Amino acid sequence: MNPEISVVVPVCNEVENLAPLAREIAAALRGRIVFEMIFVDDGSTDGTAQAALQARAEGLTELRLLRHSFRSGQSAAVRSGTVAARGPWIATLDGDGQNDPADIPALIAARDQAQNAGVMLFMGNRVSRRDTWLRWLSSRIANGVRGGMLGDGTPDTGCGIKLYHRETFLALPAFDHMHRFLPALFQRAGSKVVSIPVSHRPRTRGSSKYGLHNRLWVGIVDLFGVMWLRARYKAGLDVTES
Repeated sequence: MNPEISVVVPVCNEVENLAPLAREIAAALRGRIVFEMIFVDDGSTDGTAQAALQARAEGLTELRLLRHSFRSGQSAAVRSGTVAARGPWIATLDGDGQNDPADIPALIAARDQAQNAGVMLFMGNRVSRRDTWLRWLSSRIANGVRGGMLGDGTPDTGCGIKLYHRETFLALPAFDHMHRFLPALFQRAGSKVVSIPVSHRPRTRGSSKYGLHNRLWVGIVDLFGVMWLRARYKAGLDVTES
């Protein structure tokens, strides 16, 4: 039976977080919906891949493992997982354990509400951040710059937990760091974006791969590129055949 939801988790050097996170995903979704979880190992140099295989051997049969031959970045990992997914809807989580898999059912419930028919992206909104002051500040700056320049109306574009329609995602232009701009890109494709409050947890294992530099400055060129894409394309064109 094909899954209804594919949970895609990009991981890089998260050997300590992988198995606990996989168990939490299973606890959140088993008995609720048919699902698979796809961990995409983005060129890890520790035992991340082995931890995934061990977790599957210990009973997490829904777990699939994809491996990149070299580190390609979070957007590439998310896309690899989405391409390989068997479900029509994709839920994503960061691999550091700060997103709570127990929030995924709330995103699914929002998708199933009548007033959200046709919405192809549901974004998590971390209402109470549990980060270091530097990571909190860098995220606030990045969200503020992106939101101010793109006007996508999304309070937390950097949140790792989200739910989106697979085919719509695969039709989007692919580029590095695109995961930071999904609300604007889905709006460009003609979809509304709905934000759902989610919890946020402190990182208790491993170390962060992000700081001010790779949260804001490396995305400046991409930001102007997304602005150009939105200006050069209008979704919603009616086409008739005679």
